[in-house]
Amino acid sequence: MSNQIFKTGIFYDGNYFSRVSNYYNYEHPRKSRLSISGLHYFIKSYLADKLQTDTRLISIIEAHYYRGRFTSYESKEANKLLSERLFDDVLMNEGIATHYLPLRINEEGKKIEKGIDLAMALDIYEIAFLKKLDYIVLVVCDGDYSLLVKKLNTLGVKVILLAWDFEFYDNKTDKNISTTTSVELLKECNYPIIMHEIIDNIANQSKAIINDLFVSKDIPSYDQIERSSDETGTKYSGVIFKLKDGYGFISKPPSNLFFHWTEVEDTDFNDLHEGDNVIYETAINDKGQEIAVKVSKE
Repeated sequence: MSNQIFKTGIFYDGNYFSRVSNYYNYEHPRKSRLSISGLHYFIKSYLADKLQTDTRLISIIEAHYYRGRFTSYESKEANKLLSERLFDDVLMNEGIATHYLPLRINEEGKKIEKGIDLAMALDIYEIAFLKKLDYIVLVVCDGDYSLLVKKLNTLGVKVILLAWDFEFYDNKTDKNISTTTSVELLKECNYPIIMHEIIDNIANQSKAIINDLFVSKDIPSYDQIERSSDETGTKYSGVIFKLKDGYGFISKPPSNLFFHWTEVEDTDFNDLHEGDNVIYETAINDKGQEIAVKVSKE
């Protein structure tokens, strides 16, 4: 097995990703949003399997998220400001650079995205060229990206596409809502991955890598953490078992200890990796569960 590091970049069409995540949260039996960290681990595992290498040699060195955005005032008026800020925290914790463009008013007086696709395509080509990426992962559905894929291939960059097709009945609008991926785009990409088929395949229902594509409903909120009255300040050593969107787990038989990104000391949460040795203390949350606090690299 080669020790070559495969430089990878992932690029999100934020509007498309939001539609897919909302579908799984509100319409799909999963009733949960997509997990950014789960998607990244899925990509690394997929590539490692294709290349017969270790996931640690699949390095996501570029990650970017593009979307049109209301002004802060408009978001506040629509009660969206907090949810936008919370999602920004998720993207920040995963090391994803955000690119927001102001929404424009069309001829009908509605605010729409304008220029996002072009800005994203130009950035992808430039980054792929300058950073000499081996793989580009696209989370898009628009056929206009087909030309970009052809251009990337001339640089020797292979393109992975995460594709979702779904349809549901919207009670609010009394219409069938559907999202489909361009057939032309599917044909041009080197590795099109039909995500909805993988997720809905009954043989995959119990696989951890598929379940980790979704945000867990059972994660304790940081606001619920309460220090136990009999804390001793004892330091423990452990190994990071899993990292997710702004939180992680440290191996401690018979179960794993949850820790929040705000409890990481002396280093940045984004610099932690699964398998890292860490030192931590413990505390008790309001549900009586033991959690890890004051986590630092050993």
